[in-house]
Amino acid sequence: MKQKITPFLWFDGKAEEAADFYVSIFPGSKILSATRYGDAGPGPKGSVMTVLFELNGQQFIALNGGPQFKFTEAVSFSVDCKTQEEVDAFWEKLSAGGEEGPCGWLKDKYGLSWQIVPTILVEMLGDADPLRRAVLSAVMKFPGALGHGILTADSADERRWERHGTFHAPSQYI
Repeated sequence: MKQKITPFLWFDGKAEEAADFYVSIFPGSKILSATRYGDAGPGPKGSVMTVLFELNGQQFIALNGGPQFKFTEAVSFSVDCKTQEEVDAFWEKLSAGGEEGPCGWLKDKYGLSWQIVPTILVEMLGDADPLRRAVLSAVMKFPGALGHGILTADSADERRWERHGTFHAPSQYI
């Protein structure tokens, strides 16, 4: 059954490359079809116009629309991760060639924004201890805090909070 709402992503000549990139990152994903420009254009005849692809059961359409529009942080895709290993893997792959941001946000090499979020994060933000909530909020302000394992998000069952390496949040954020 076709889904009712499908994200439609505008690229500047890199729709097929981007779709292949995303499909390589998410298990169980695939390219479903591609359409090509004909004699009427506006793209070069035979070049890819759209790519229909699926990431983990969610369909997307990528369009080679030209340079008129760029992605912004106003729209992002959130990836729920059950373990720190998942966070690390998605973070490493999606941020390669892009930009790391705070709070689990990143921009990939095509400028599309993603949120790589540990499942346990919502629970951690609701912790009864206000100091723990404050420290978590402070740590999340740093680019890559979730993607570099500064916070451990192993599982909701373990309820673990760990500090990795020698990271220390500056006192102005705590």
